[in-house]
Amino acid sequence: MLRKMARDFLTTECPKKLVRDMEEDPKGYVPELWRKMAELGWQGLPFPEQYGGGDGSFLDLVVLLEEMGRALLPSPFLSTVAVCGLTILDVGTESQKKQFLTAIANGDMVLTLALAESAGRYDAAEIAAHAVKNDGKYTLTGTKLFVPDAHVADWVLCAARTGKSHDPEKGITIFMTERSTHGLTCSVLPSLSKEKQCEVVFDHAAVPAENILGHLDEGWPVLSRTLQRAAVAKSVEMVGGAQQVLEMTVTYAKERVQF
Repeated sequence: MLRKMARDFLTTECPKKLVRDMEEDPKGYVPELWRKMAELGWQGLPFPEQYGGGDGSFLDLVVLLEEMGRALLPSPFLSTVAVCGLTILDVGTESQKKQFLTAIANGDMVLTLALAESAGRYDAAEIAAHAVKNDGKYTLTGTKLFVPDAHVADWVLCAARTGKSHDPEKGITIFMTERSTHGLTCSVLPSLSKEKQCEVVFDHAAVPAENILGHLDEGWPVLSRTLQRAAVAKSVEMVGGAQQVLEMTVTYAKERVQF
């Protein structure tokens, strides 16, 4: 039922022309369509009802993501819901869950995760961005690359070093940073695929201590789980896209007239 509803909706609301138009659009997605998706309960699907969600499972989310991949839906859904939203659900405080998950479910907020740096790899050893505590706040400094949808995000989850250790997986903390924060700048990187991936620079950006997601210095186990989940989510999108290509190929093979 969920699959049919999603396919019918996306067939109508996300034609191939819209996909092509969004390649050149500065935002890369249609806010009005994002709102319609929220009205259907998509953004809140995997969240508990108490946060405005649909109390669905990750498997429900997989079905939705596969249909989005089939339609090549241009939207910040994966970064907002499957990556950041579920991470907040995992380790966020009750206050953070109420603030962020409710806003995501309502279609009022876009989030993204800033993790990769100059090497372009998603592993702990490559994290050089750092945060220093000063008067109850943390000052973030560093550059993140290939951050999806950062140019339209309201909040950026940033992984930074807060402690020193011989083990690169220790001493990492996740900070939730408003994109409007002074010292945070964002620019879209050029790409062949026209995906909106960004460079995000933190130049002594101040973040309140209460904006730490999870525990101080214990962010990597959380991020590791997030990356595993994100890999599944992205793979499912690709499966949906591949299925559409297969269907188009079969149709063409049946209808083609040789001359």
